[in-house]
Amino acid sequence: MSQSPAPAEVRSLKDLTPHQKRSGIAAWLGWLFDGLDMHIYTLVATPFVAALLMHDGLAAEPKDVDTKASIIQAAFLVGWALGGGFFGRLGDILGRSRTLVLTILFYAGFTGLSAFCTEWWHLLICRFLSALGIGGEWAVGASLLSETWPKKWRPWIAATLQTAVNMGVLLACAAGAIFAWVVNQGWMTEAMSHRVVFLVGILPALITLWIRKAVPETEEWAHAAKDRKPPRIRELFGPQVSGTTWRVLIICAVSLTAHWAFMFWQQSLIRALPEVKSLPGPDQTHAVVEALVWIMGGSILGNYVAGFFAKLWGYRASIVIMLLGYAAAMIAAFHSSTAWTHEQMLWWYAVIGLCQGVFGLFTMCLPPLFPTLLRTTGAGFCYNIGRIVAAVGTVVFKLYAPVGDYHRALYLAGMLFIPAAVIALLLPEEKEAAGAVDQPAD
Repeated sequence: MSQSPAPAEVRSLKDLTPHQKRSGIAAWLGWLFDGLDMHIYTLVATPFVAALLMHDGLAAEPKDVDTKASIIQAAFLVGWALGGGFFGRLGDILGRSRTLVLTILFYAGFTGLSAFCTEWWHLLICRFLSALGIGGEWAVGASLLSETWPKKWRPWIAATLQTAVNMGVLLACAAGAIFAWVVNQGWMTEAMSHRVVFLVGILPALITLWIRKAVPETEEWAHAAKDRKPPRIRELFGPQVSGTTWRVLIICAVSLTAHWAFMFWQQSLIRALPEVKSLPGPDQTHAVVEALVWIMGGSILGNYVAGFFAKLWGYRASIVIMLLGYAAAMIAAFHSSTAWTHEQMLWWYAVIGLCQGVFGLFTMCLPPLFPTLLRTTGAGFCYNIGRIVAAVGTVVFKLYAPVGDYHRALYLAGMLFIPAAVIALLLPEEKEAAGAVDQPAD
């Protein structure tokens, strides 16, 4: 496969090389379908798991449904973490482009297979395996762009990439809305729609043929891999890199625990609101879709707000500010189970979504902190291994709260962003106002 030229300082999009443009499109599309496949499940989690747990016409207890649904989500987050480490390592060994293709095929295939599950543990396995690819795609795509696009553009690249995830979630919302409409028209049963929606997740596989042909390996990776083998994974905890590894790992673990507790349980909270609880099933699903649209709308704006902060103050200060904002929004939104109506809660969801722009900053901030041949391994490991902690948190926060009290669970989860912000103060200082940290010497 051909190699891309080294990134040059450019002033506008027209100055980008064809290789840079193709790398950007490939990473953006990969992240777009990441968002699609990761959130299809959250749209139908409660009714689909309830259907899988039904035996001989007897419905399962709501508590059992919630527990099994959260365990499936936990398995997804664990798979995401392991995929970040596994495919991140492949990205350092095989190259960015080849590994990007593998990750997309992995998550697309197993998302589609979820449609054919007949037991709840079948769905658990499929979600775990699809998450392996989603976790790996983040690390590979982030490294691909950090090695091909200009450093001064990194905050805006990060915002645009994170927006791709948000757009993917909106695609999932659109799929959910379409299937809810189909059910209301009587063209499909509600139970069938909860299965068929997973088949939409196969679509990303179609872009891999183009990526394999059009997107070259980066010159930086090719040059580094030419003369020596990638360092061993244990070197992430060696004397030169361990300080960065531990700081990034802790920040990601704590913040992602709170974030994913919200992203999963927010749909159950919407279904439990008095104005929604009395609605028929398809209308409840429509309310969940609507809530997710509000979150993603806020998040798209938040990505660019975070990028603007990074241009002004650098990554470290911006991450601290956005994490504290996330904490304040969740504490205010969920401090009481009777404080807000459904309509008011949607506005709070938009504010929380805006604060999620912090995760776009991680995209361009983390990879350059590691040496080239440890880049996708380090970024993938640190960012995604935090999801194992988040997987436990998704279950624990709900089990700790009283049955059905999703406000309490989310209020407690929001508290975690405060220590995450404190730890973020220990991130390495940026050398440029734009947040472009010079990569460590190999």
